Order: sequence, then structure tokens, then C-alpha cells
Amino acid sequence: MGTAADPPDRPERARGDGPTAAEVTEGLRRQIQDGLWTPGEWLREPRLCAEFQVGRSIVRRALRNLADDGLVVLEPHRGASVTLTTLQEVFDLYELRAALYGVAARFACIRAPAALMSEILEKSDVLLAASDAGETAEELIHQSEVIFSLMAGTASLDAQAMIAAVRRKTRWHISYKGLALSPPGPFDHWRSMRAALAARDPAGAAEGARNILYYMQNEVSRLMLSRGLGMQESPQSSAQRRRAASAW
Repeated sequence: MGTAADPPDRPERARGDGPTAAEVTEGLRRQIQDGLWTPGEWLREPRLCAEFQVGRSIVRRALRNLADDGLVVLEPHRGASVTLTTLQEVFDLYELRAALYGVAARFACIRAPAALMSEILEKSDVLLAASDAGETAEELIHQSEVIFSLMAGTASLDAQAMIAAVRRKTRWHISYKGLALSPPGPFDHWRSMRAALAARDPAGAAEGARNILYYMQNEVSRLMLSRGLGMQESPQSSAQRRRAASAW
């Protein structure tokens, strides 16, 4: 699930070109969210340049992107260190994402012109057929994000910006695993939302959209718990708490 709604990027480039800053960002995002970097660990630029075969300018843009999403902290003269996204934060962010996607579906029913609604419904049918055919979880999530981007495009620019921010923070690679390991996935909710969109039923479409995200919220939380992820306090949060206590 670029515009303000920030659909997943699939940039085209000539063969032999190196990764873009967006691709380095996504690669590091997955490494961090898969636990390959420990909280507090420093992301040293020379190591990242060598790993991704890019220059420092691209690495620095990628680190700024991750800092905007709260996955790293940039410290002057020291560099970037990894934060820890806790289980509570993930749960809360999916709660916000569910609400915002419900708004997007509601606005699509109210505001989408006929041509756009036809495109949304057609892509929804393609997604449901792909799920029945056993398409990969990553591809299914990509298709779903494209559809939600189309729906979000009917919202105000402020709403689109909020959706994009929460979406970036919750692009958990572990959600692909959750979707792959837990058939039939959220696709009954997709069918409900698709039917409500076709009927121009704002309440029904919003409920279907929220239920899709609630499903993913439960799966990501369950998998994080089973793997012991996100249970400890981040070094940055601990330091902030100590500073706040000393201020009293």
C-alpha cells in the first residue's frame, strides 16, 4: 500500500546504475525492522557505502529518511544510531493507520469519480485473484498499498501526509511473514470493503478498511511477541526518561 500517499516505490533505471537513496532507505529499514541492527548500534557511513555500493551523499539521504520515520537518531558529529520501535508503538501506529485508512475508504466512496472508482474496484479484483492464486505476501502487500494510495488520493493533502507518515513507520517486513504464515489473511475483509466501495457505502467501506489493518496489527504484534522483538526500552528513551526525572 510518488504522491503524498507515498505508494511503494519501484524506480526504473538503467542497468548498471547503483541503488537510489529510496532503495538504500528501504534496505536499511528492513534490516532494522528484522532485528539485524541492535538498538543503539551506530550506522557507520563507510560500512553502509561499501555494503550498498553507493556514495556518502546517498547514504546520508537514506539516514535522514530513516530519522524522519523515527528509526534512527542523528547526532551532530557522531552519526546515526538505531532506535528501538517497541511493541506498544507498533500497536499504536497500526491503530492510527487503521483509522486513517478507514477515512481514505470513506472519502473514496464519497468523492471518487466513476473512472477512479472503477480503477479501485478493478485493482481490488486483481488483488483478490492473486491471493487465491497464492501470490507472494510481498506482492500482495504492494498491490494493496497501490489501492489504498488511490483511495487516499481523494482525501485532503493534510490527510494524505498523515497517511504517508504512518505508513512509512509501519512498513514492517515482518508483516509479509505474518501474511504468508496466516492464511487466509485479511482477504475476507478486502471482499467486504470491495463490496461496500462498489455500493458507495462509506460506513461499510471504512469498516472493511479498518478491519484489514486490525488484522495486520494482530499478526505483527503476535509475531513480534513470539520472537521477543520490541520488548525492551530503547537506549534513547531510557536516556530521555533519566533526563526528565533529573529535571524534577
